[in-house]
Amino acid sequence: MPAYDAFLLVSFGGPEGPADVMPFLENVTRGRAVPAARLATVAEHYYAFGGVSPINQQCRDLLTAVRADFAASGLSLPLYWGNRNWEPYLTGVVRTMTEDGVRRAVAFVTSAYSSYSSCRQYLDDIERARSAAGPGAPQIDKIRRYFNHPGFIEPFAQNARAALATLPAEVRADAHLVFTAHSIPVAMADASGPAGGHRYVAELTEAARLIAERTGDGRHPWSLAYQSRSGSPSVPWLEPDVSDHLGELAKAGATAVVVIPVGFVSDHMEVRHDLDIEAAQTAGSLGLAFARAPTPATSPRFASMIAELVRERLNQPDSTVSDNPKPGDVVRVAALGGMGVPTQDCPAGCCGGSQGGRPSQGGSGGMGPPGRKGQHSGGSR
Repeated sequence: MPAYDAFLLVSFGGPEGPADVMPFLENVTRGRAVPAARLATVAEHYYAFGGVSPINQQCRDLLTAVRADFAASGLSLPLYWGNRNWEPYLTGVVRTMTEDGVRRAVAFVTSAYSSYSSCRQYLDDIERARSAAGPGAPQIDKIRRYFNHPGFIEPFAQNARAALATLPAEVRADAHLVFTAHSIPVAMADASGPAGGHRYVAELTEAARLIAERTGDGRHPWSLAYQSRSGSPSVPWLEPDVSDHLGELAKAGATAVVVIPVGFVSDHMEVRHDLDIEAAQTAGSLGLAFARAPTPATSPRFASMIAELVRERLNQPDSTVSDNPKPGDVVRVAALGGMGVPTQDCPAGCCGGSQGGRPSQGGSGGMGPPGRKGQHSGGSR
């Protein structure tokens, strides 16, 4: 049984004022030769929100909730938080952990799925930060993927039901559920997961199915679409694009949609711009009633999931207890559906290494800047 002396939240990061926007975008796109004009276009999406991405405050709020949940469940661990692309930078935070004497930490990453950019790249980020901190750096174990955990699925389903209730009564019963996730290169999706790959789409499909079953008693038709593509038009990426998909649904006779950003953990800029503005405008132009379900990160159930995953990591996943564990209990391993519990540690070569294109060119569960189909944006995970 591993013993931990710290908890580390790892996320993407985002600007917290207008002066931060361009430096942040330059961090995200470093080494990719994205034209300055394109960065300026993406920057306008941030300026429309005051130059502030919601993601950092959401991380602060999540840490507050996790701290309370840890205390309630008997976990006594100091909490740290580091980002990939903005302050607090992961490298500096791991250096601080080293100076504080942390020897072994458990890390939670704000991305639930398998792929290079949503899982393997974060492992690489952690190792780079450890290397920069020197020989005394703590061992850092990343918590497993949680795409089918009740603490991820149930808040999504609750939010989807609430969004459904906001639609006009006359179209509510026939509303189509459109699940969205960050598009990534097809080659990256094919290489996602261990040997055999193809886990990214499979995990998204499973999560969508589990949420759909819990929304409106499972009677609503549903589909999976992709958003925020940020790569070259010459490279095949996952489709359909959400705006194109809304057009197809309208042609098929749909009258209302609930968009559920299943590939994302929080309502960061890609969700707020690409869905709340662009997809909503598309739906309006098509005559579709539109509602968007919030992501789970502000849900108390999501915060309690993190405590459960830490306790699962501490206790090993081969026994069960009640749904209300007390300090000292062995923790129930939680996974809904038929895909089982993801492995705690990724096998060597999982997610295909750097195959499938540059990992910064899009990402599942992305928390970076938004981009339109076929264009270079700044980002993704």
